[in-house]
This record gives sequence, C-alpha cells and structure tokens, in this order.
Amino acid sequence: MTSNKRSQSSGRGWPVLRHLAWPAVATLASIVMFFTYEAVAREIGLEQETLRRAAGSVSYFAWAWLAGRLVGLALERSTTTGRRVPRLLKELVAAAFFIAALVATIMLFLGQSMSGALASSGLVLAVIGFAIRNVVADAFSGIALGLDAPYRIGDWVDIDGASKGRIIEIGWRTTRLQTRDSTYMILPNSQIARQRLTNYSAPRRNYRAQLQILLSHELPIPEARNLLAGAAARSELALKDPKPDARAVAYERSGIRYTVRYWVPSFAEEIDCRDSVLGHIDAALREAQVPPALRPAEMSCEQVAALARRTPSASGTVQGQERKRHVAPASH
Repeated sequence: MTSNKRSQSSGRGWPVLRHLAWPAVATLASIVMFFTYEAVAREIGLEQETLRRAAGSVSYFAWAWLAGRLVGLALERSTTTGRRVPRLLKELVAAAFFIAALVATIMLFLGQSMSGALASSGLVLAVIGFAIRNVVADAFSGIALGLDAPYRIGDWVDIDGASKGRIIEIGWRTTRLQTRDSTYMILPNSQIARQRLTNYSAPRRNYRAQLQILLSHELPIPEARNLLAGAAARSELALKDPKPDARAVAYERSGIRYTVRYWVPSFAEEIDCRDSVLGHIDAALREAQVPPALRPAEMSCEQVAALARRTPSASGTVQGQERKRHVAPASH
C-alpha cells in the first residue's frame, strides 16, 4: 500500500515539475543575465545600460511566467470538490502578472513613472481594443462569467432552451459544451451572458421533473392519482426519496389532465428516467384496463351531455355569454 501511494504521488508530481520546468529555466537564465550583463556588455561591445534594460525586461516576464504557473497549480490543489478549476481563471491570473511585467518594462525602457507607464500602455490597449471590440466583448463576458461562476466544468446547463449540454471548457472568448448526443458545441461568452441560463447541476445534481397524462373521465381522480404515483414509484431510475406523486391540473372535454412529478438523479439520466416512468405508467394503465381519453370529435352526444352536467359552471358561463350576444339593447 505504501508503494502504491508513493507511485501515485510521484505520478502526480511529474506533470507538476514538467509544468514548471520552462518557466523556472527562464527565470534562472534571467537572473544570471541580470548579474552578468556588465561582463557580457564589455565582451560583445554593447552599452551596459541597454543590456541592463533588456536583462531587466526578460527578468520581469520570466518571473511573471513562473508566478502565473505557481498560482495556477495552487488553485488546482485548493479545490476540494473534485471539480476542475476553470481555465479562464488561471489565464486571468497569468494575464495580470504579464500586464504588470509589461508596465514595469515600459517604466524601465522609457524611464517614466508609474502613472506615465500606465497612460502609455492604456493608449495602446485602447487602440487595439477598438480594432477587436467583438473579441474584447467576448473576453469581458468570459471574465464576468468566470467571476460570477453561474456554472462550472462538468455542470449540465440549458442556455435559453436552444443549447443543452455539459460544460467541458470555459475559455476567454467561448464556452464549450458536449451534448447528450456527444456533439461538440462552441458558444461565444457574450451570447451566453445575454441569455437565460438554467443550471441542472447546482446547487444539487438531482431535480424534479414532470410529465402530463390525459385520462378518461370514467376513472375517479383519487384512483387515478394513486395509480399514476404508484406506477412512477416502480421506476428503477427515478429517486425513491422524495416519492413521486400525481396531481390533477385540468378538467377538459376529452378527459382529466394529470401531472406526474418525480425526481431525476441527474440531467444526463433525464431521458432514460422519463422513458422508464412512462413505461411503468403504460403498464399500469393497461393492467387496470383504463379506457383511453377521447377527443371531442370521438365523443357521442350522450358523453357530451354527461360532461356538460358534470361542469355546470363552465356550460352556464358559455350559455350566459350566448344569451348576451342575442339580447337587443333596450330602446329608451
């Protein structure tokens, strides 16, 4: 067991070292270059000040590279839920370090103060941002989504009813989804930020789904509720706690409409769970020999008259409206 733990820890440690190897080499090289630039300048005949600034700028960016990698690894190790840290968050941290290195380099080469360097870099970024404003809109939407965190990698989401899938990657400009049909979908972050989003994995992966069944008037409502709820409870995929239930929601001419409510373990099992519940309901209705609901065109005159007697308020309202239409206004 001890040897297995050692092999697992070494297996995890090797990618970490490989991830930090090049930033560490660049940082060490920049340190050596910074402390030996005078001798190198005399050897190759360059001005010491120029070589010092070049060594300083290389050192700034090398340290920014290494710091971004270290913070990214710290974020990955800080997660306790087993979910991956969004790549956008790590890239945002790395971008902050590189922007700081860019400002320090401008200060070093131009000899400006902090405010002057920020003004110069801000002007350049404004010109570039206007040229790629759509990309910038997607990037800022990605930053907002990363900070607000309405979804994480591995969550099942529904974006405005048009796109459903599991989040597999969150980038600067786009979010990538994998649908239940294993198709790959790429959506711009600005589009996601403007639309309604439903997360089926938060705060819990299980949720309640429902389906509607239309049954004949001949079956009393209490018996229909028990029959539908019992059939849904026999499903192997629906959760047993909370128990499925059934409610009458509408009394129509062709039958009584019921809503069967049950709990789904996860969005990935929603279709299979619905199929299982419908299969058990169909078997229960056939076993109980429940007559099917009839459409209005299939109903006889006796059935229509019996339905009218059962719903006097509705028929009375309709008849009252018909009488009002035929009453002439009183003449004065």
